[in-house]
Amino acid sequence: MKIIGIEGMGNLELRSEIQKGGKFVMYPYVISILVMTFRRSSNIYFVKVDESAVVKGLPFTFLSLFFGWWGIPWGIIYTIQALINNLGGGKDVTAQVLATI
Repeated sequence: MKIIGIEGMGNLELRSEIQKGGKFVMYPYVISILVMTFRRSSNIYFVKVDESAVVKGLPFTFLSLFFGWWGIPWGIIYTIQALINNLGGGKDVTAQVLATI
């Protein structure tokens, strides 16, 4: 899976940012077509301590808001879950990413 936001950063700089409060985040999104609902996750985003994880997740929030709720009944349920998750800053996957790099 692709990690967005670490371009040009060395390993030492990356670890320093994480110690300051940076984190790796994924954003769920939902797309529905009447009777079919698809739940997916974004690529992994690196959010520095001075950046907003909620703002980075807004494209996925809007995608779910406009295209997710159409599926009945799961579209509505999954869309609400995705909105809550994204507006809470996304899913923190820092531990998993650090374990692999």
